[in-house]
Amino acid sequence: MLRRVVRQSKFRHVFGQAVRNDQIYDDIRVSRVTWDSSFCAVNPKFVAIIIDASGGGAFLVLPLQKTGRIDKTYPTVCGHTGPVLDIDWCPHNDLVIASGSEDCKVMVWQIPENGLEEPMSQPAVVLEGHSKRVGIVTWHPTARNVLLSAGCDNQVVIWNVGTGEALVRLDDMHPDVIFSACWSRSGSLICTACKDKTVRVIDPRKGKIIVEKEKAHEGARPMRAIFLADGNIFTTGFSRMSERQLALWRTDNMDEPINIQEMDSSNGILLPFYDPDTNIVYLCGKGDSSIRYFEITDESPYVHYLNTFSSKEPQRGMGYMPKRGLDVNKCEIARFYKLHERKCEPIIMTVPRKSDLFQDDLYPDTAGPDPAVEAEEWWAGKNGNPILISLKNGYVATKNRELKVSPNPSAPQKTPGPQAPQSTPIKGEDKLEEVLREFKSLRDRVILQDRRIAKLEEQIAKVAM
Repeated sequence: MLRRVVRQSKFRHVFGQAVRNDQIYDDIRVSRVTWDSSFCAVNPKFVAIIIDASGGGAFLVLPLQKTGRIDKTYPTVCGHTGPVLDIDWCPHNDLVIASGSEDCKVMVWQIPENGLEEPMSQPAVVLEGHSKRVGIVTWHPTARNVLLSAGCDNQVVIWNVGTGEALVRLDDMHPDVIFSACWSRSGSLICTACKDKTVRVIDPRKGKIIVEKEKAHEGARPMRAIFLADGNIFTTGFSRMSERQLALWRTDNMDEPINIQEMDSSNGILLPFYDPDTNIVYLCGKGDSSIRYFEITDESPYVHYLNTFSSKEPQRGMGYMPKRGLDVNKCEIARFYKLHERKCEPIIMTVPRKSDLFQDDLYPDTAGPDPAVEAEEWWAGKNGNPILISLKNGYVATKNRELKVSPNPSAPQKTPGPQAPQSTPIKGEDKLEEVLREFKSLRDRVILQDRRIAKLEEQIAKVAM
């Protein structure tokens, strides 16, 4: 009896295909900023692309059907005074997008239903609190109006966009630049990858580190870490010999990886995109001309290589379509938006099937656009898994609510008549609290830097001996 050597999987024959030339978004000046974000964000209505812009930062927002050559005068979102570094669409409202920039600000924008007809320079909300450039913005997967931002000031800030206030600042956990931040499936935890080569799992509401792994990848180049649906963590990074690696970790014990694989010796950062419905991870290397994909299972070796999509030109960035934006009639399980130097090219990943019927095994119920909890409920301790929807009859877009920003009710209110003068001392107290908070933050940072200097001095002394 012959031993079966080929692992059975319905995703073994997934193949990628670039669209025809008339379905490409052409003549786009893709950003040249040296920052390792994807530069592109996609949802079922729009594709957003960070572009080169003079006199500040800007990004394009194009309706999906707006293919072909994009006119140089096409309106942009252009409110930042420094280059935009990261953008992310709100999972609960297809008209709302957040952006982080070198101007140290996070801005949230409400895009008109039919796209932009004139340049947009007035955001719905401006979130100020970082002291250095903001390189990461990512929305909470299940709570309405909760946004995470991380900056080169080594801070993670979680915002309530509905009130425009910071719910929590994690400013003493990372001694160096944060390379990536990702929410868990229910949004109760976040995991971060930092320049100190440590992956941390953090409970943001308690403000404490649950578990951390030092030297998850020993190479000095940037790492990425993402949560999987089962709570495990998938990381990409570099070995000491500068070979690219991927690894799988259990969050309850990160002493040793479940699996670690070396891939190649290319120097492009690997951007992981994860599909929780199929448990497939797609790895897109910046500067690569390929997309590799792997299936995560409970069977050893746990991370199974499936295939590689290759093309001729390297990618400068990549957008990833949520499941509800795919064409289920064509067995499409993923769609990428590959950024070239001057264009954006959709790439469709398909499982070949003979039947025209809906394939239940390829499309289990997926995360829909409705939030499971409100921002205030989440902050009070309530968690909620994504509210799932069936794609059997295709995704039908629901009406998007307008993003309303109302000041925090606990903030001082102006009152009419003789009581008005009382608001002045309250404002003074608020200002004092803000100054004290900033003083504590700076003091903590100085302590961290002192420790770092002491360590470096010890190392120099050892080398000198």
